[in-house]
Amino acid sequence: MKVNACKAVRGLGLGMLIAGLSVNALAQTSTASPAPTTASTTPTAAAAKPANGGSNSANSTISELQQLMQSQGVSELRTTYNGNYGASQLFKPDSRTYYVALFQQKNFWRVVKTMSETQAEQVYKNFVRQTEKLAEVDIRRIKLEADKQYTEQLIAAQETRLNALQNDLVVQQQQEQNVSVQQDQARQQAQLLSSKQQAASSELQGLQNRIRTLEAQQTVLDSSNFGGAKTIKK
Repeated sequence: MKVNACKAVRGLGLGMLIAGLSVNALAQTSTASPAPTTASTTPTAAAAKPANGGSNSANSTISELQQLMQSQGVSELRTTYNGNYGASQLFKPDSRTYYVALFQQKNFWRVVKTMSETQAEQVYKNFVRQTEKLAEVDIRRIKLEADKQYTEQLIAAQETRLNALQNDLVVQQQQEQNVSVQQDQARQQAQLLSSKQQAASSELQGLQNRIRTLEAQQTVLDSSNFGGAKTIKK
């Protein structure tokens, strides 16, 4: 990789990485050994060993890289994120030095410093694989949380639907009771009217019979009176 090309990309993406990566580094090393997989085995910033073997953490490779990033002395070549974990490869063109960093939730975890491009590539690929493995739990948690929220939404929707159906059933039952009462009342009224109609029909029949009887009697009387009157006249 040529120095001019590196200078051209210097500063690209450093602002985001500087803002995200915390000064509270978890640990640092100058080799590409595998990172711990649990928080309980992760070294703290106070326990991190400086790159030069001194006792001051300000002299560590992590602090060295942070200072270079703040002064824009390195260019970010590439960065990979997996869940809360990430790996970055940076380049210091004036000394042709590579820095490969592994971080968790924007906090530096491991930093490897090398002048070998081949080693820098190998370390970066190794760190990327570690982020993939470490992020599996976080990614699974995120998906499970999404599934949980989606299921809760379905439950809420089904409960709303159930309440609506229950309310509809109550209204339907009340209406059926009202209709049943109205039907009973209508049947009772119909029976009463039928009885009254039968009584009225019987009364009408009786009146008609009496009228016919009286008319027949009147006809007989009229005939008798008319015949007697004719006999007397002769």
